[in-house]
Amino acid sequence: MAATRLISMHQNKEKSIVQSLHDRTEYAMNGEKTEDGEFISSYECNAGIADQEFLSARSEYLRFHHSYTGDIIAYQIRQSFKPGEITPEEANRVGYETAMRFTKGKHAFFVATHTDRAHIHNHIIFNSVDLECRRKFRDFFFSGIALQRVSDLVCLEHGLSVIQKRKPSEREKRTTYPRKESYRSVIREKIDDILSEGPASFEDFLKRLEEEYYVIKRGKNTALRGRNQKRFIRLSSLGEDYSEDHIRKIIEGDEKSYSSPEIKKQEKSFDMLLDIQAIIAKGKGAGYERWAKVYNIKQVAKVLLFLQEHDCRDYETLAKRAEETSTRFSELSKEIKDAEARMAEIAILRTHIINYGKTKEVYAQYKQYGFSRKFFEAHREEITLHKAAKDAFSKLPAVPKLKDLNVEYSELLAKKKALYAEYRQAKQEMRDYQTAKYDIDRILNMSAEEEQQQKDNQKKRERVR
Repeated sequence: MAATRLISMHQNKEKSIVQSLHDRTEYAMNGEKTEDGEFISSYECNAGIADQEFLSARSEYLRFHHSYTGDIIAYQIRQSFKPGEITPEEANRVGYETAMRFTKGKHAFFVATHTDRAHIHNHIIFNSVDLECRRKFRDFFFSGIALQRVSDLVCLEHGLSVIQKRKPSEREKRTTYPRKESYRSVIREKIDDILSEGPASFEDFLKRLEEEYYVIKRGKNTALRGRNQKRFIRLSSLGEDYSEDHIRKIIEGDEKSYSSPEIKKQEKSFDMLLDIQAIIAKGKGAGYERWAKVYNIKQVAKVLLFLQEHDCRDYETLAKRAEETSTRFSELSKEIKDAEARMAEIAILRTHIINYGKTKEVYAQYKQYGFSRKFFEAHREEITLHKAAKDAFSKLPAVPKLKDLNVEYSELLAKKKALYAEYRQAKQEMRDYQTAKYDIDRILNMSAEEEQQQKDNQKKRERVR
Protein backbone atom coordinates (compact mmCIF):
# COMPACT_ATOMS: atom_id res chain seq x y z
CA MET A 1 0.00 0.00 0.00
CA ALA A 2 1.46 3.35 -1.02
CA ALA A 3 0.13 6.84 -0.34
CA THR A 4 1.33 9.39 -2.90
CA ARG A 5 1.47 13.14 -3.17
CA LEU A 6 2.66 15.42 -6.00
CA ILE A 7 4.46 18.55 -4.76
CA SER A 8 5.52 21.55 -6.82
CA MET A 9 8.96 22.73 -5.72
CA HIS A 10 9.16 26.53 -5.79
CA GLN A 11 12.07 28.88 -5.27
CA ASN A 12 12.49 29.61 -1.55
CA LYS A 13 12.26 33.16 -0.26
CA GLU A 14 15.59 34.95 0.13
CA LYS A 15 17.36 32.09 -1.69
CA SER A 16 18.55 31.71 -5.25
CA ILE A 17 17.18 29.07 -7.61
CA VAL A 18 20.51 27.25 -7.39
CA GLN A 19 20.47 27.13 -3.58
CA SER A 20 16.77 26.23 -3.42
CA LEU A 21 17.16 23.25 -5.73
CA HIS A 22 20.42 22.16 -4.07
CA ASP A 23 18.80 22.16 -0.60
CA ARG A 24 15.89 19.99 -1.76
CA THR A 25 18.01 17.42 -3.59
CA GLU A 26 20.57 17.32 -0.76
CA TYR A 27 17.83 16.54 1.79
CA ALA A 28 16.39 13.78 -0.43
CA MET A 29 19.82 12.12 -0.84
CA ASN A 30 20.85 12.43 2.82
CA GLY A 31 23.16 9.50 3.57
CA GLU A 32 21.69 8.98 7.04
CA LYS A 33 18.24 8.47 5.52
CA THR A 34 19.26 6.40 2.46
CA GLU A 35 21.82 4.06 4.10
CA ASP A 36 24.78 6.06 2.75
CA GLY A 37 23.20 6.40 -0.68
CA GLU A 38 22.55 2.68 -1.13
CA PHE A 39 18.88 3.22 -1.99
CA ILE A 40 19.19 5.91 -4.67
CA SER A 41 18.47 5.33 -8.36
CA SER A 42 18.18 7.75 -11.26
CA TYR A 43 17.01 8.11 -14.86
CA GLU A 44 18.82 10.23 -17.47
CA CYS A 45 20.78 12.10 -14.79
CA ASN A 46 23.57 11.63 -12.27
CA ALA A 47 21.85 11.67 -8.85
CA GLY A 48 24.92 13.23 -7.20
CA ILE A 49 24.78 16.33 -9.43
CA ALA A 50 21.09 16.21 -10.38
CA ASP A 51 20.52 19.82 -9.26
CA GLN A 52 23.24 21.08 -11.62
CA GLU A 53 21.91 19.03 -14.53
CA PHE A 54 18.35 20.25 -13.89
CA LEU A 55 19.57 23.86 -13.92
CA SER A 56 21.51 23.27 -17.15
CA ALA A 57 18.35 21.94 -18.78
CA ARG A 58 16.50 25.04 -17.55
CA SER A 59 19.16 27.25 -19.16
CA GLU A 60 18.77 25.39 -22.46
CA TYR A 61 14.99 25.83 -22.23
CA LEU A 62 15.49 29.59 -21.78
CA ARG A 63 17.79 29.65 -24.79
CA PHE A 64 14.95 28.42 -26.99
CA HIS A 65 11.99 30.19 -25.38
CA HIS A 66 13.67 33.29 -23.84
CA SER A 67 11.32 33.11 -20.82
CA TYR A 68 10.38 30.69 -18.06
CA THR A 69 6.80 31.06 -16.86
CA GLY A 70 6.28 30.53 -13.12
CA ASP A 71 8.78 29.79 -10.34
CA ILE A 72 8.48 25.97 -10.22
CA ILE A 73 12.02 24.58 -10.36
CA ALA A 74 11.15 20.86 -10.13
CA TYR A 75 8.46 18.46 -8.95
CA GLN A 76 8.56 15.97 -6.11
CA ILE A 77 6.57 12.77 -5.62
CA ARG A 78 6.23 11.53 -2.05
CA GLN A 79 5.43 7.82 -1.93
CA SER A 80 4.93 6.29 1.52
CA PHE A 81 4.47 2.56 2.17
CA LYS A 82 2.75 0.61 4.92
CA PRO A 83 5.20 -0.29 7.74
CA GLY A 84 6.60 -3.81 7.42
CA GLU A 85 5.08 -4.49 3.97
CA ILE A 86 8.07 -3.71 1.76
CA THR A 87 11.88 -3.75 1.77
CA PRO A 88 13.94 -0.66 0.89
CA GLU A 89 15.24 -2.33 -2.30
CA GLU A 90 11.75 -3.11 -3.57
CA ALA A 91 10.45 0.32 -2.49
CA ASN A 92 13.12 1.94 -4.65
CA ARG A 93 12.13 -0.24 -7.63
CA VAL A 94 8.45 0.61 -7.13
CA GLY A 95 9.32 4.33 -6.96
CA TYR A 96 11.41 4.10 -10.14
CA GLU A 97 8.62 2.36 -12.08
CA THR A 98 6.04 4.83 -10.78
CA ALA A 99 8.13 7.82 -11.85
CA MET A 100 8.90 6.30 -15.25
CA ARG A 101 5.22 5.69 -16.01
CA PHE A 102 3.99 9.01 -14.64
CA THR A 103 6.57 11.08 -16.59
CA LYS A 104 6.41 8.66 -19.58
CA GLY A 105 10.21 8.69 -19.64
CA LYS A 106 10.28 12.31 -20.85
CA HIS A 107 11.80 13.88 -17.72
CA ALA A 108 15.01 13.15 -15.82
CA PHE A 109 14.46 12.03 -12.22
CA PHE A 110 16.03 10.30 -9.24
CA VAL A 111 14.47 8.16 -6.52
CA ALA A 112 15.76 8.37 -2.94
CA THR A 113 14.32 5.78 -0.53
CA HIS A 114 14.34 6.88 3.13
CA THR A 115 14.55 4.22 5.83
CA ASP A 116 14.84 6.47 8.91
CA ARG A 117 11.14 6.23 9.79
CA ALA A 118 8.87 3.33 10.68
CA HIS A 119 7.30 3.67 7.24
CA ILE A 120 9.67 3.39 4.28
CA HIS A 121 9.05 6.22 1.82
CA ASN A 122 10.39 7.56 -1.47
CA HIS A 123 11.39 11.08 -2.43
CA ILE A 124 11.13 11.19 -6.23
CA ILE A 125 12.34 14.48 -7.74
CA PHE A 126 11.90 14.99 -11.48
CA ASN A 127 12.93 17.94 -13.66
CA SER A 128 10.20 20.36 -14.71
CA VAL A 129 11.91 20.63 -18.13
CA ASP A 130 11.82 17.57 -20.41
CA LEU A 131 14.89 15.77 -21.78
CA GLU A 132 14.81 17.71 -25.07
CA CYS A 133 14.73 21.03 -23.15
CA ARG A 134 11.79 22.17 -25.30
CA ARG A 135 8.77 21.61 -23.05
CA LYS A 136 7.80 21.81 -19.38
CA PHE A 137 5.68 19.54 -17.22
CA ARG A 138 2.27 21.06 -16.52
CA ASP A 139 0.56 20.21 -13.24
CA PHE A 140 -2.80 19.33 -14.78
CA PHE A 141 -6.19 19.11 -13.06
CA PHE A 142 -6.53 15.96 -10.90
CA SER A 143 -2.85 15.11 -11.46
CA GLY A 144 -2.69 13.80 -7.89
CA ILE A 145 -5.44 11.26 -8.64
CA ALA A 146 -3.68 10.17 -11.83
CA LEU A 147 -0.45 9.71 -9.87
CA GLN A 148 -2.21 7.60 -7.22
CA ARG A 149 -3.70 5.34 -9.90
CA VAL A 150 -0.28 4.80 -11.49
CA SER A 151 1.21 4.05 -8.06
CA ASP A 152 -1.62 1.61 -7.20
CA LEU A 153 -1.12 -0.24 -10.49
CA VAL A 154 2.61 -0.63 -9.85
CA CYS A 155 1.94 -1.78 -6.27
CA LEU A 156 -0.52 -4.43 -7.45
CA GLU A 157 2.03 -5.70 -9.97
CA HIS A 158 4.52 -6.10 -7.10
CA GLY A 159 2.00 -7.95 -4.92
CA LEU A 160 1.44 -5.04 -2.52
CA SER A 161 -1.87 -3.88 -1.09
CA VAL A 162 -3.55 -0.65 -2.19
CA ILE A 163 -5.60 1.93 -0.32
CA GLN A 164 -9.27 1.02 -0.51
CA LYS A 165 -11.62 3.78 -1.55
CA ARG A 166 -14.07 4.93 1.10
CA LYS A 167 -16.91 7.39 1.09
CA PRO A 168 -16.20 10.75 2.75
CA SER A 169 -18.71 9.90 5.50
CA GLU A 170 -16.77 6.72 6.35
CA ARG A 171 -13.37 8.38 6.60
CA GLU A 172 -11.80 9.17 9.96
CA LYS A 173 -10.40 12.62 10.53
CA ARG A 174 -7.14 12.88 12.42
CA THR A 175 -7.41 15.16 15.43
CA THR A 176 -4.05 14.53 17.07
CA TYR A 177 -0.68 14.57 15.38
CA PRO A 178 2.43 12.86 16.80
CA ARG A 179 5.56 14.86 17.36
CA LYS A 180 8.01 14.49 14.53
CA GLU A 181 11.02 14.99 16.78
CA SER A 182 12.75 11.76 17.81
CA TYR A 183 13.67 10.86 21.39
CA ARG A 184 17.36 11.08 20.50
CA SER A 185 16.97 14.63 19.19
CA VAL A 186 15.16 15.67 22.37
CA ILE A 187 17.91 14.13 24.53
CA ARG A 188 20.65 15.88 22.54
CA GLU A 189 18.89 19.23 22.97
CA LYS A 190 18.48 18.66 26.69
CA ILE A 191 22.18 17.74 27.04
CA ASP A 192 23.13 20.92 25.14
CA ASP A 193 20.99 23.02 27.51
CA ILE A 194 22.49 21.47 30.66
CA LEU A 195 26.09 21.74 29.41
CA SER A 196 25.54 25.40 28.52
CA GLU A 197 24.64 26.01 32.20
CA GLY A 198 28.09 24.71 33.28
CA PRO A 199 27.52 21.74 35.63
CA ALA A 200 30.17 21.31 38.36
CA SER A 201 30.82 17.62 37.68
CA PHE A 202 29.55 14.66 35.70
CA GLU A 203 27.45 13.59 38.69
CA ASP A 204 25.96 17.07 38.82
CA PHE A 205 25.21 16.73 35.10
CA LEU A 206 23.36 13.44 35.70
CA LYS A 207 21.50 14.95 38.66
CA ARG A 208 20.22 17.77 36.47
CA LEU A 209 19.04 15.20 33.94
CA GLU A 210 17.14 13.41 36.73
CA GLU A 211 15.52 16.73 37.67
CA GLU A 212 14.24 16.83 34.10
CA TYR A 213 12.49 13.47 34.79
CA TYR A 214 15.11 11.27 33.09
CA VAL A 215 15.83 7.86 34.62
CA ILE A 216 19.61 7.21 34.68
CA LYS A 217 21.15 3.75 34.36
CA ARG A 218 24.75 3.88 35.59
CA GLY A 219 27.38 1.33 34.68
CA LYS A 220 29.89 0.60 31.95
CA ASN A 221 27.68 2.46 29.44
CA THR A 222 25.59 5.25 30.97
CA ALA A 223 22.05 5.22 29.57
CA LEU A 224 18.93 7.27 30.19
CA ARG A 225 15.20 7.03 29.62
CA GLY A 226 12.78 9.93 29.38
CA ARG A 227 9.03 10.21 29.55
CA ASN A 228 7.07 7.83 27.29
CA GLN A 229 10.29 6.04 26.33
CA LYS A 230 10.10 2.24 26.44
CA ARG A 231 13.84 1.61 26.35
CA PHE A 232 17.01 3.18 27.69
CA ILE A 233 19.23 5.07 25.23
CA ARG A 234 22.98 4.97 25.74
CA LEU A 235 24.96 8.20 25.61
CA SER A 236 27.44 6.49 23.30
CA SER A 237 24.67 5.89 20.74
CA LEU A 238 23.85 9.61 20.50
CA GLY A 239 27.02 10.37 18.57
CA GLU A 240 30.69 10.98 19.31
CA ASP A 241 29.99 14.52 20.59
CA TYR A 242 27.54 13.17 23.20
CA SER A 243 29.61 10.26 24.52
CA GLU A 244 30.37 10.10 28.25
CA ASP A 245 34.11 10.79 27.71
CA HIS A 246 33.41 13.85 25.58
CA ILE A 247 30.88 15.23 28.08
CA ARG A 248 33.37 14.72 30.94
CA LYS A 249 36.04 16.63 28.97
CA ILE A 250 33.65 19.53 28.42
CA ILE A 251 32.70 19.66 32.12
CA GLU A 252 36.34 19.41 33.26
CA GLY A 253 37.34 22.21 30.90
CA ASP A 254 39.50 20.16 28.51
CA GLU A 255 37.49 21.59 25.60
CA LYS A 256 38.26 25.29 24.98
CA SER A 257 34.66 26.20 24.31
CA TYR A 258 31.38 24.42 23.94
CA SER A 259 28.85 24.83 21.20
CA SER A 260 26.07 22.57 20.06
CA PRO A 261 27.74 20.13 17.64
CA GLU A 262 26.38 19.83 14.14
CA ILE A 263 26.30 16.66 12.11
CA LYS A 264 29.02 16.86 9.51
CA LYS A 265 27.86 16.05 6.01
CA GLN A 266 29.93 13.61 4.05
CA GLU A 267 31.08 14.93 0.73
CA LYS A 268 31.84 12.73 -2.22
CA SER A 269 35.53 12.76 -2.96
CA PHE A 270 35.05 12.38 -6.70
CA ASP A 271 32.60 11.05 -9.27
CA MET A 272 32.58 9.43 -12.69
CA LEU A 273 33.62 11.51 -15.68
CA LEU A 274 30.89 12.70 -17.99
CA ASP A 275 30.82 11.59 -21.63
CA ILE A 276 31.35 14.85 -23.53
CA GLN A 277 30.68 13.27 -26.92
CA ALA A 278 27.35 11.89 -25.74
CA ILE A 279 26.43 15.32 -24.40
CA ILE A 280 27.25 16.91 -27.76
CA ALA A 281 25.25 14.22 -29.57
CA LYS A 282 22.19 14.93 -27.41
CA GLY A 283 22.41 18.61 -28.36
CA LYS A 284 22.55 19.87 -24.79
CA GLY A 285 24.11 23.14 -25.90
CA ALA A 286 27.48 24.91 -25.73
CA GLY A 287 26.94 26.12 -22.15
CA TYR A 288 26.28 22.64 -20.85
CA GLU A 289 29.29 21.33 -22.78
CA ARG A 290 31.61 23.90 -21.19
CA TRP A 291 30.30 23.11 -17.72
CA ALA A 292 30.83 19.34 -18.34
CA LYS A 293 34.46 19.91 -19.40
CA VAL A 294 35.22 21.96 -16.27
CA TYR A 295 33.49 19.32 -14.16
CA ASN A 296 35.64 16.54 -15.69
CA ILE A 297 38.86 18.50 -15.05
CA LYS A 298 37.95 18.83 -11.37
CA GLN A 299 37.13 15.12 -11.08
CA VAL A 300 40.45 14.12 -12.68
CA ALA A 301 42.34 16.24 -10.15
CA LYS A 302 40.45 14.60 -7.27
CA VAL A 303 41.12 11.11 -8.65
CA LEU A 304 44.86 11.74 -8.93
CA LEU A 305 44.92 13.10 -5.36
CA PHE A 306 43.05 9.99 -4.14
CA LEU A 307 45.54 7.66 -5.86
CA GLN A 308 48.48 9.58 -4.39
CA GLU A 309 47.05 9.46 -0.86
CA HIS A 310 46.47 5.69 -1.13
CA ASP A 311 49.91 4.97 -2.61
CA CYS A 312 48.47 3.67 -5.87
CA ARG A 313 51.31 4.45 -8.30
CA ASP A 314 50.51 2.23 -11.30
CA TYR A 315 47.47 0.94 -13.19
CA GLU A 316 48.04 -2.72 -12.18
CA THR A 317 47.79 -1.80 -8.48
CA LEU A 318 44.63 0.19 -9.12
CA ALA A 319 43.00 -2.68 -11.07
CA LYS A 320 43.97 -5.19 -8.35
CA ARG A 321 42.53 -3.06 -5.53
CA ALA A 322 39.34 -2.42 -7.50
CA GLU A 323 38.87 -6.17 -7.92
CA GLU A 324 39.76 -6.97 -4.28
CA THR A 325 37.38 -4.36 -2.83
CA SER A 326 34.59 -5.54 -5.16
CA THR A 327 35.11 -9.17 -4.10
CA ARG A 328 35.16 -8.25 -0.40
CA PHE A 329 31.99 -6.18 -0.75
CA SER A 330 30.21 -9.06 -2.53
CA GLU A 331 31.23 -11.50 0.23
CA LEU A 332 29.96 -9.19 3.00
CA SER A 333 26.77 -8.50 1.09
CA LYS A 334 26.10 -12.23 0.71
CA GLU A 335 26.74 -12.86 4.42
CA ILE A 336 24.31 -10.10 5.41
CA LYS A 337 21.64 -11.28 2.97
CA ASP A 338 21.99 -14.87 4.19
CA ALA A 339 21.61 -13.69 7.78
CA GLU A 340 18.57 -11.59 6.89
CA ALA A 341 16.98 -14.48 5.00
CA ARG A 342 17.44 -16.81 7.97
CA MET A 343 16.10 -14.16 10.36
CA ALA A 344 12.99 -13.81 8.18
CA GLU A 345 12.52 -17.62 8.28
CA ILE A 346 12.89 -17.63 12.08
CA ALA A 347 10.38 -14.77 12.45
CA ILE A 348 7.78 -16.68 10.40
CA LEU A 349 8.47 -19.93 12.26
CA ARG A 350 8.19 -18.21 15.65
CA THR A 351 4.82 -16.79 14.61
CA HIS A 352 3.59 -20.26 13.62
CA ILE A 353 4.76 -21.78 16.92
CA ILE A 354 3.00 -19.07 18.95
CA ASN A 355 -0.17 -19.33 16.85
CA TYR A 356 -0.14 -23.13 17.19
CA GLY A 357 -0.01 -22.89 20.98
CA LYS A 358 -2.81 -20.30 21.12
CA THR A 359 -5.18 -22.19 18.80
CA LYS A 360 -4.47 -25.76 19.93
CA GLU A 361 -7.53 -26.02 22.19
CA VAL A 362 -9.87 -24.49 19.60
CA TYR A 363 -8.72 -26.96 16.96
CA ALA A 364 -9.15 -29.85 19.40
CA GLN A 365 -12.78 -28.76 19.94
CA TYR A 366 -13.19 -28.47 16.18
CA LYS A 367 -12.17 -32.13 15.84
CA GLN A 368 -14.55 -33.14 18.66
CA TYR A 369 -17.44 -31.49 16.78
CA GLY A 370 -16.57 -33.60 13.75
CA PHE A 371 -15.12 -30.68 11.80
CA SER A 372 -18.50 -28.92 11.93
CA ARG A 373 -19.04 -26.19 9.35
CA LYS A 374 -20.89 -24.08 11.89
CA PHE A 375 -18.02 -24.33 14.41
CA PHE A 376 -15.53 -23.47 11.64
CA GLU A 377 -17.42 -20.27 10.72
CA ALA A 378 -17.51 -19.23 14.40
CA HIS A 379 -13.74 -19.80 14.81
CA ARG A 380 -12.52 -19.29 11.25
CA GLU A 381 -9.45 -17.18 12.16
CA GLU A 382 -8.13 -19.52 14.90
CA ILE A 383 -8.61 -22.67 12.81
CA THR A 384 -7.00 -21.09 9.73
CA LEU A 385 -3.95 -20.04 11.77
CA HIS A 386 -3.68 -23.52 13.25
CA LYS A 387 -3.81 -25.17 9.82
CA ALA A 388 -1.19 -22.80 8.48
CA ALA A 389 1.10 -23.64 11.41
CA LYS A 390 0.61 -27.41 10.90
CA ASP A 391 1.34 -27.03 7.18
CA ALA A 392 4.58 -25.16 7.96
CA PHE A 393 5.64 -27.81 10.52
CA SER A 394 5.00 -30.63 8.03
CA LYS A 395 7.79 -29.27 5.81
CA LEU A 396 10.35 -29.49 8.62
CA PRO A 397 12.21 -32.60 9.82
CA ALA A 398 11.51 -31.53 13.42
CA VAL A 399 9.82 -28.56 15.06
CA PRO A 400 12.47 -26.48 16.87
CA LYS A 401 11.96 -25.03 20.32
CA LEU A 402 10.97 -21.38 20.60
CA LYS A 403 13.83 -20.76 23.03
CA ASP A 404 16.41 -22.08 20.53
CA LEU A 405 14.96 -19.93 17.77
CA ASN A 406 15.18 -16.83 19.97
CA VAL A 407 18.85 -17.55 20.73
CA GLU A 408 19.65 -18.10 17.05
CA TYR A 409 17.80 -14.91 16.08
CA SER A 410 19.75 -12.87 18.64
CA GLU A 411 23.06 -14.30 17.39
CA LEU A 412 22.18 -13.51 13.77
CA LEU A 413 21.12 -9.99 14.71
CA ALA A 414 24.42 -9.36 16.51
CA LYS A 415 26.33 -10.79 13.54
CA LYS A 416 24.41 -8.59 11.10
CA LYS A 417 25.13 -5.43 13.12
CA ALA A 418 28.82 -6.30 13.31
CA LEU A 419 28.97 -6.95 9.57
CA TYR A 420 27.21 -3.71 8.66
CA ALA A 421 30.05 -1.54 9.96
CA GLU A 422 32.54 -3.42 7.78
CA TYR A 423 30.00 -3.53 4.94
CA ARG A 424 29.68 0.28 4.78
CA GLN A 425 33.45 0.74 4.78
CA ALA A 426 33.93 -1.94 2.11
CA LYS A 427 31.19 -0.38 0.02
CA GLN A 428 32.80 3.05 0.15
CA GLU A 429 36.24 1.61 -0.71
CA MET A 430 34.76 -0.33 -3.62
CA ARG A 431 33.01 2.77 -4.94
CA ASP A 432 36.16 4.86 -4.67
CA TYR A 433 38.43 2.36 -6.44
CA GLN A 434 35.83 1.42 -9.07
CA THR A 435 35.15 5.09 -9.84
CA ALA A 436 38.87 5.87 -9.94
CA LYS A 437 39.51 2.95 -12.32
CA TYR A 438 36.60 4.02 -14.53
CA ASP A 439 37.94 7.58 -14.73
CA ILE A 440 41.51 6.42 -15.42
CA ASP A 441 40.22 4.06 -18.14
CA ARG A 442 38.37 6.98 -19.71
CA ILE A 443 41.49 9.16 -19.58
CA LEU A 444 43.67 6.43 -21.12
CA ASN A 445 41.07 5.76 -23.79
CA MET A 446 40.88 9.46 -24.66
CA SER A 447 44.68 9.61 -24.79
CA ALA A 448 44.75 6.63 -27.17
CA GLU A 449 42.14 8.29 -29.38
CA GLU A 450 44.14 11.53 -29.49
CA GLU A 451 47.32 9.61 -30.37
CA GLN A 452 45.52 7.79 -33.19
CA GLN A 453 44.10 11.09 -34.42
CA GLN A 454 47.59 12.60 -34.52
CA LYS A 455 48.88 9.62 -36.53
CA ASP A 456 45.98 9.96 -38.99
CA ASN A 457 46.68 13.68 -39.42
CA GLN A 458 50.39 12.96 -39.98
CA LYS A 459 49.55 10.46 -42.72
CA LYS A 460 47.26 12.99 -44.40
CA ARG A 461 49.98 15.63 -44.39
CA GLU A 462 52.47 13.17 -45.91
CA ARG A 463 50.01 12.33 -48.68
CA VAL A 464 49.56 16.01 -49.48
CA ARG A 465 53.33 16.45 -49.82
